[in-house]
Amino acid sequence: MNQVALITGGSRGLGKDMALRLAQTGCDIIITYKSKLEEASEVVTQIKQIGQNATALQFDVGQIKDFDGFVAKLQTVLSKEFGTEKLDILINNAGVGATIPIAQVTEEDFDGLVNIHFKGVYFLTQKLLPIINDGGRIINISSGTTRFANPGYSVYASAKSAIETFTRYLAKEIGTRGITANVLAPGAIETDFNNATVRSNPQIKGYIASNTALGRVGQAEDIGGIVAFLCSPDAKWINGQRIEASGGVFL
Repeated sequence: MNQVALITGGSRGLGKDMALRLAQTGCDIIITYKSKLEEASEVVTQIKQIGQNATALQFDVGQIKDFDGFVAKLQTVLSKEFGTEKLDILINNAGVGATIPIAQVTEEDFDGLVNIHFKGVYFLTQKLLPIINDGGRIINISSGTTRFANPGYSVYASAKSAIETFTRYLAKEIGTRGITANVLAPGAIETDFNNATVRSNPQIKGYIASNTALGRVGQAEDIGGIVAFLCSPDAKWINGQRIEASGGVFL
């Protein structure tokens, strides 16, 4: 039986590339999307063209009150569409960006970002642990901004820092089940994330590229292969680690 991976926010950007690359390794894929069903359906179609099973579920990682219902729906889908009761891989990727100076952050801004990037990841992982197979993989997506400071990212980066700490504790507590937990921290990637800040602003893009050892900003396809490797048998001894994929930015 094929392994089954759940990728939150898998309908576009980094999550889409992760889904396609994992499918190429022989995994069946469940992606989540918040609102854009058409984009999610296209990813599902592409995965099926590769030869793997796939489906998309609507899900908002910031709405913790809805998690029980989502997990119940996920279990039904696993049984009916994938012939299993278990996941093998969980990738907590879904997120949003916001550039807000500290002096302008509201409590609503703070709660929204923390719910999506920390609280939601924490409790979704907690609720899914019973249905992740022993020997499975958990990958939490963080950010290069936990290492270097990018003005306006104080809340976002703080929540991602919390995820990095959580991942180490997670690795420690579930290690007896043979499940690994790691963090992947991308640098600046040219996608539609945070209103396509990198893609749409030549000055920002040029500044980042000039401060990156490899001389360019990242592309979505720079990330999916790393996720595929971390989910492979070759990565079975990597655990509790933060792996930055940024091309060597701000070294």
